[in-house]
Amino acid sequence: MSNFGVMEATLTRIADWPQVQQKIKRIAFEIAEDNYDEPEIIVAGICRNTEGYAMAVKIYDVLKEIVQTKVVLTHIELDKSRPADSPVEMSLSDSDINGKVIILVDDVSNSGRTLLYAMKPFLEHHPKKIQMAVLVERTHKMFPVQPDYVGLSLSTTIQEHITVVISRAGEEGIYLS
Repeated sequence: MSNFGVMEATLTRIADWPQVQQKIKRIAFEIAEDNYDEPEIIVAGICRNTEGYAMAVKIYDVLKEIVQTKVVLTHIELDKSRPADSPVEMSLSDSDINGKVIILVDDVSNSGRTLLYAMKPFLEHHPKKIQMAVLVERTHKMFPVQPDYVGLSLSTTIQEHITVVISRAGEEGIYLS
């Protein structure tokens, strides 16, 4: 049993896996609709081995099925707890980004800090546009960052915590603690 299963008694499930899958699929269709005439879309998940990157993979998989456009999957690495104090790294070059549409993906947007710092390396190049997709949008903004694509908007207290599980079979869902 995972550590998550032990904590489950203190968590309230907000959305189960079929609901999460539907939200991810809807986000992918919205991205496709808004970018139907683009020759290439780059889907950039925040932090490999996290639920944000797992969500980016799911969006990428749906986009590959529904668009004729070239879709590229990549990741941005940063310290989510201290993004201002950590280097932000990505594997794309200037020529990979110039004139392209970037979809920055994370699981939860809370203060907007992580999305803001994750945008930084793209701004050093010349993308055509940067859009943001999150599964859960909370209402505790400290930075002027508003996701373009949102699966679920929740009004929570600052003490409450949202946990998204996409990458662990049998535990998938959105939880409130």
